[in-house]
Amino acid sequence: MRGAPFIKMHGLGNDFVVLDARQGPIALGEDAAKRLADRHLGVGCDQVIVIEPARNGAAAAFMRIRNADGGEVDACGNAARCVASLLMREGGKRRIALETGAGLLEAEARADGLVTVDMGKARTDWREIPLARAMDTLHVELALGPLRDPVCTSMGNPHATFFVADAAAIDLATLGPKLEHDPLFPQRANIGVAQVLAPARLRLRVWERGAGLTPACGTGACAALVAAVRRGLIGRCAEIVADGGTMSAEWREDGHVLLTGPASVSFTGTLDPSLLPAR
Repeated sequence: MRGAPFIKMHGLGNDFVVLDARQGPIALGEDAAKRLADRHLGVGCDQVIVIEPARNGAAAAFMRIRNADGGEVDACGNAARCVASLLMREGGKRRIALETGAGLLEAEARADGLVTVDMGKARTDWREIPLARAMDTLHVELALGPLRDPVCTSMGNPHATFFVADAAAIDLATLGPKLEHDPLFPQRANIGVAQVLAPARLRLRVWERGAGLTPACGTGACAALVAAVRRGLIGRCAEIVADGGTMSAEWREDGHVLLTGPASVSFTGTLDPSLLPAR
């Protein structure tokens, strides 16, 4: 039995195993995704991405996302940039639309080698996050240790952003999983700690739902920008400094958030058939 080819990619260290199922289905369930994502027993990644045929005729492909814990999610900004860059190079195009569970995302390859993705509209109503009960999402009633009073945002997935004086000083590895599973979040949540460095610069660290601490989180960067703008802390365009490097984000007046950053290939390979169930 032949193994499945894959591409290992990353956006500022947020890494992915990318599989192409456009020529035939790949049976990637929760257990198989966990095996692939395991950094000792599989390839190792934060998310496993499957490129599938588009359902929408306007899109180049559909992007399916599974976190390292095997759970399927709708949005991932860094993965969107990586997959869009592959498809644009493959088709010789500078612009494409990518279909995801969170909707249709438009991507553009820039002259400087970076990729910009329109991540869609930021959602700020408590029902859209979602939260377990009605609440002002600009000042959410949630606290743990030094973290309190977050802003909640949905970028196709739920985020709680806490503003702190020193993001590096927060023990996010301990606090993150507890906050991720707080009863306030019926679908769990990504937990970010953001520090305002300048009027157009944020420092951000994220505990990612289903993946843990990551060097960078694209939707987390978008959510942090939206949260900071809503609080009146920065302007609508900013650099977001993550552990893995710097992205830029813009919250347009129409509500859409644009995310710009690199998309890199680490290596390619072929999965042993034992890592995937039979098709």
